[in-house]
Amino acid sequence: MFEVLTGTGLAASAGLNAYIPLLILGLLGRYTDLIDLPSGWTWLGNGWVIAIMAVLLAVEMVADKVPVVDHINDVVQTVVRPTAGGLAFGAGSSSETVTVSDPGSFFSSHQWVPVATGVLLALGVHLLKSAARPVINATTAGIGAPVASTAEDATSVVVSLVAIILPVLVLVVLVGLAFFTFWFFRRRSERRREREAARAAGFRV
Repeated sequence: MFEVLTGTGLAASAGLNAYIPLLILGLLGRYTDLIDLPSGWTWLGNGWVIAIMAVLLAVEMVADKVPVVDHINDVVQTVVRPTAGGLAFGAGSSSETVTVSDPGSFFSSHQWVPVATGVLLALGVHLLKSAARPVINATTAGIGAPVASTAEDATSVVVSLVAIILPVLVLVVLVGLAFFTFWFFRRRSERRREREAARAAGFRV
């Protein structure tokens, strides 16, 4: 099950930032012994691929911290982040890491399954992020955008590293994500009811 947890953590990270988990996979696969990328994913450790992802990451990090621009970026990333999540899950779950010594025994067939799983996981996290950001911008007059974006980038880095080095902790991340999702949508529902009540009271006056 460590393979699934590794892939899940990397895919969730991609939902926050498409390039961080892929860049971490490439760097660790190229320069360390923490992860051994399978033959089909060794291209992630190519120097040119790493350089391109680093540039894309820089652009993404800047765009995501500017109010209004971050919304446009989220629209564009609706395709990019799930795609990156599929790649990250496929590469991470099929790799030999410090905690996974025989990844091939888990996904011995149906190689499309981990990629599809990663796409869905990253898409779910991306949609949650995209729904939360306008609320943050509106309630903070845009000041919260760079703060939220920085927190998301840091979370993506930490979760990616945890997924590779200590994947069991990904369970904690999943519980936290589920709790945040429940709280966020409950809060949105409460705010909607408050606005409707305020409008109704205004009409009565």
